[in-house]
Amino acid sequence: MNLTKYLSSCGVDSRRKCAELIKGGNVAVNGSVVIQPATVVNESDQVAVNGKNVAIPSKVYIMLNKPPGYTCTNADPFATHKAIDLIQLQGKESGIRLFSAGRLDKESEGLLIFTNDGDYVEQLTHPSKEISKEYIVTVNHEITQQKLSELHKGIKDDGEFLKPVSIKLIKPKTYSFILNEGKKREIRRMVRYAETRTVKLRRIAIGQLQMDIAPGKWRHLNSADIKKSLLNP
Repeated sequence: MNLTKYLSSCGVDSRRKCAELIKGGNVAVNGSVVIQPATVVNESDQVAVNGKNVAIPSKVYIMLNKPPGYTCTNADPFATHKAIDLIQLQGKESGIRLFSAGRLDKESEGLLIFTNDGDYVEQLTHPSKEISKEYIVTVNHEITQQKLSELHKGIKDDGEFLKPVSIKLIKPKTYSFILNEGKKREIRRMVRYAETRTVKLRRIAIGQLQMDIAPGKWRHLNSADIKKSLLNP
């Protein structure tokens, strides 16, 4: 397989990030630095990233119900509470490095998927796949019909175009937002445009995969769960 896919299969990062590592001279094959992402390797080759050997481990897929106050970063030394620290793998899985497929900001909560499968992350997060995510959002006062109409048509904010798949009022001051993109703090920015404030933001679904565990808890995903996460409702 090519080196980019090999690194992503090792759980180093997504394919895009792995390609950047290779181009940056951070990867060696059999002791020689390689800068071409398309370089072909096989399992008998010795591959190292920043001097550390990597190999393809077994694949792990985890659902986490992230509480508010936890960050999605693996590396921020200033983060007091990291979402990844809530997951305690045992046995042969204990040394596997996981990373999140998409993120939730520190104040937000709900469904996160952690894995070491870069190909799966690519399928979940690449804009071309348009995998939908549903959020339940509580605001401090209801969004006017005029603002809802404007949001559904799409808005410009900080040089980016933001457009939800849908926004539905489900009870007073509480909305279902469905998105198929992952722009930074996208819902909070739309709510701010609507001249109201986000009180609570919780992701409840990715594709057809529904959150089904309590806050702070996690579980392994099975093959049916993985398939659901890649299928839009």
